[in-house]
Amino acid sequence: MNIIEFITANLSTIIALAATGVVAGILAGLLGVGGGIVIVPVLYFLFQGFGVSAESAMLVATATSLATIVPTSVSSIRSHNQKGNVDFELLKRWGGFILLGVLLGSWLVTRVDGAILTAMFAIIATLSALNMLLRTGKSALFQQLPGKAGQTMMGTSIGFFSSMVGIGGGTISVPLLTLFNYPAHKAVGTAAAIGLIISLPAALTMLILASTPSDAPVGTLGLVNLFGFMCIVPLTVLFAPVGASLGAKLDAAKLKKIFALVLLFTGLRMLIQPFL
Repeated sequence: MNIIEFITANLSTIIALAATGVVAGILAGLLGVGGGIVIVPVLYFLFQGFGVSAESAMLVATATSLATIVPTSVSSIRSHNQKGNVDFELLKRWGGFILLGVLLGSWLVTRVDGAILTAMFAIIATLSALNMLLRTGKSALFQQLPGKAGQTMMGTSIGFFSSMVGIGGGTISVPLLTLFNYPAHKAVGTAAAIGLIISLPAALTMLILASTPSDAPVGTLGLVNLFGFMCIVPLTVLFAPVGASLGAKLDAAKLKKIFALVLLFTGLRMLIQPFL
């Protein structure tokens, strides 16, 4: 089969994956949300539409999302660092513990049932949505970060849970840091670097150590769908600046609430799907 025949045979898949990249890029630029929180549920439902089981769809969606975060986080780090918003001192303290959590979490992904990952993502997405809806503009609960033991737990937990559900870390680390009176702009910038610490080792672990499910979508190696990666990444990078430009013209606060409602619905939908 030549390239033209391959594209023709998989045209609907290519269009759907490209649309995923466009939406993830725009939302990342517009609302400052990580691409993984968009890519995982879209791929989860998309792969099922192509005949993949829900369990396999979640495994592949998680790993593929992490792979797409690697190049986009590099671009994001450069941008935030130019503005002085990456806290390298925090990264030095947390980096090893984040990596420890990532290695444990990504190894578990290669061993656990996809239904467990689906439930975990649904819970994290629901809590993230509620945080966006209910904590807008509210003050921090604590005046400073906890001591060494508390920060060790925070870093390890961010790496573990983020790698388990295919997100770059911003979904968990930004609200967690701001709870402790950490500057929001530095939280977002530092989260971009955390995303790279999470996504690179996690994606490699799932690519190399995992067995490909028998019903995995075409182009899957290990648990990473290389076909999806190639379709999503260029458009995510291309459309993130478009989202940022739109954010300067539109009411981002209202849009974020709309996104939070959609995310809340998605999380609850994924949570109850096994019972439908």
